[in-house]
Amino acid sequence: MRASVSEGVGSPFTTRDVDIDEPREREVLIDVRASGLCHSDLHIVESGYGFPFPAVFGHEIAGVVEAVGSEVTTIEVGDHVVGCLIQFCGVCTTCLSGRTYECPNPQATVRGPDEPSRLSAEDGTAIASGWGLGGFASQALVHENQLAVVRDDLPFPQAAIIGCAVVTGAGSAINTAGVRVGDSVAVIGTGGVGLNVISGALLAGATHVIAIDIIDAKLEVAKSFGATEVINSSQVDAVETVRELTGGGVDHAFEVIGLPATQEQAIALRRVGGHAYLIGIAKPDATVTLDTSLAALVSHASVQGVSMGSTNLKRDIPMYADLYMQGRLNLDGLISQEISIDDVDEAYDKLRKGEVIRSIITRF
Repeated sequence: MRASVSEGVGSPFTTRDVDIDEPREREVLIDVRASGLCHSDLHIVESGYGFPFPAVFGHEIAGVVEAVGSEVTTIEVGDHVVGCLIQFCGVCTTCLSGRTYECPNPQATVRGPDEPSRLSAEDGTAIASGWGLGGFASQALVHENQLAVVRDDLPFPQAAIIGCAVVTGAGSAINTAGVRVGDSVAVIGTGGVGLNVISGALLAGATHVIAIDIIDAKLEVAKSFGATEVINSSQVDAVETVRELTGGGVDHAFEVIGLPATQEQAIALRRVGGHAYLIGIAKPDATVTLDTSLAALVSHASVQGVSMGSTNLKRDIPMYADLYMQGRLNLDGLISQEISIDDVDEAYDKLRKGEVIRSIITRF
């Protein structure tokens, strides 16, 4: 099969022929019909974060099930599925409590060191599947716990985005923050995830949804997603402007970039009793400074890291699919272009420059 492979930290994405194994036990073989280019994969390729190489990344995938392993019980051949990088065992106390996104046993969804690699080069060299998915390829071999079955009438490009951008963004507002009717929200960073925070906050009933970015074109897109106010933080003091708009700060501030400066900005946007949520992936050595003075303590404000929008993928992905088909969730506006698997590097360059929201591989 054809796959886009990264050979090591800092290397480009190169399309090459890769061998894929047959599904074993609880694995599912998918014919990939769409694969989204999320910034998280670019972060891994640029900084490593301990991931093995060479690797096939790509964790926003949608496709049709071609074959299943002997122990698969929840997915059938012909099902339309969406992948998600949440890796959970399903049997530990954390999973049984409903917090699959916090499972301490992600290794349960991948093959062990004594088993053959799911992917390999023509000479037999093992190739890792990033996040257990490996979606920058015409086929993917994935544990059934990382897949959700979705309705057949859901378009594949829109389906792919649900697996990360939507569950992370909308889930952060709906699941993690528990945004309620009448709440105020600020979102720093209006890429794919940030736009979905806006969508989730509006679905939950927020009345003030303030989008913050430094690119006017992206802020215009945020308006189309329902942002009630927008702020270009390169032109005005975003913290002071938000405080003026809300009378002291927001109930929920979401940072979706991963820079210490914008993380500290999100923390400063909270009202008394408000909350800041750090979603963006920062560099490995990044730090922020927290005020622990008496004034900070009595403010009852909090800071929380968020992974994957506190998502239960088996429940939430089909729910978002239904919301899209009902016209209540904007997925079409997230897709900037459909590309070939040969165009991954070029598309990521456009993402770095803020020229696109999501590029989707649909030609393999």
